[in-house]
Amino acid sequence: MTDILVSIHCAAYNHEKYIADAIEGFLMQKTNFKFEVLIHDDASTDKTAEIIREYEKQHPDIIKPIYQTENQYSKGISISKLNLQRAQGKYIAICEGDDYWTDPYKLQKQAVYMEEHPECSLCVHGGYVVNASDKHFIAKIRANKGNKVFNTEEVIEGGGGLFITNSMFYPLKYANNRPDFFKNAPVGDYPLAINLSLLGTVYYIDEPMSEYRTGVSNSWTDRNASSISKKVEHYSKIATMLDEINDYTLGKFENALERRKYQDQLLLFIEQRKYKEARSGKNKEFYLALSYKRRIIITIDQYCPIFLNFARIAKRSWSKWAMR
Repeated sequence: MTDILVSIHCAAYNHEKYIADAIEGFLMQKTNFKFEVLIHDDASTDKTAEIIREYEKQHPDIIKPIYQTENQYSKGISISKLNLQRAQGKYIAICEGDDYWTDPYKLQKQAVYMEEHPECSLCVHGGYVVNASDKHFIAKIRANKGNKVFNTEEVIEGGGGLFITNSMFYPLKYANNRPDFFKNAPVGDYPLAINLSLLGTVYYIDEPMSEYRTGVSNSWTDRNASSISKKVEHYSKIATMLDEINDYTLGKFENALERRKYQDQLLLFIEQRKYKEARSGKNKEFYLALSYKRRIIITIDQYCPIFLNFARIAKRSWSKWAMR
């Protein structure tokens, strides 16, 4: 019988520029329990595997990698399923190889809460989105001002961006509970959060304890959200997934699911600069729910896009100057 409490699930592929940050974030964790780091390298073609091997030599009791010789993702094989079937912990903590944790007590805080609240099926926390190249701050991911228990409706309506993926912490016993709506889902974190919310409570810790890189070459975002056509395809798949969730839950959360679909439609209209459609019909309700600042920016973009482009260029120039 193992005495490991937490298994860290880390999927890596061509992350040679980032994987050391991820592993250092794991190793700096201060806990009163044992944890293991399950890294799955999916046949990287750069030096990712070499870097992992160096850490494995130094910490063989903690770092437990799989080095694939053939890329499994391209074969349609679930990396999570492959990696988690060897987990020995009671809980799973997620962190991709290009992201990293910043709080040395992150695992301790989440494990203590879960141990004291066995009804909790998912524990998450706040974090930051940073630029991949220089870790420059882009946005703060904060699901709520203050700690909070989220219900399923709130998780559904919050969308995939409600929780930062590398904050997700949940019981291993739910790792293999994958309903049919997972099969065709274009993402893994959003349906995972929804499914876990159906199995218990979701607790949010209002502390920024990790950072998510954006702009990583060949990342999910790079492959699936780099153009309008790809975003249209993505949201279409999300809508299909939400319909499948509605069937799975026998219509119990139909209103929340429909509201999420309208919100996604609004985001697409804004991306396509279809502002008339964004402000009409059912979409108007969600448009008015946007922040005042966001609506001002949209109005400027609609009637004076040259000014907005100038402002964006000026902001980028100022950021570069300020960082010198």
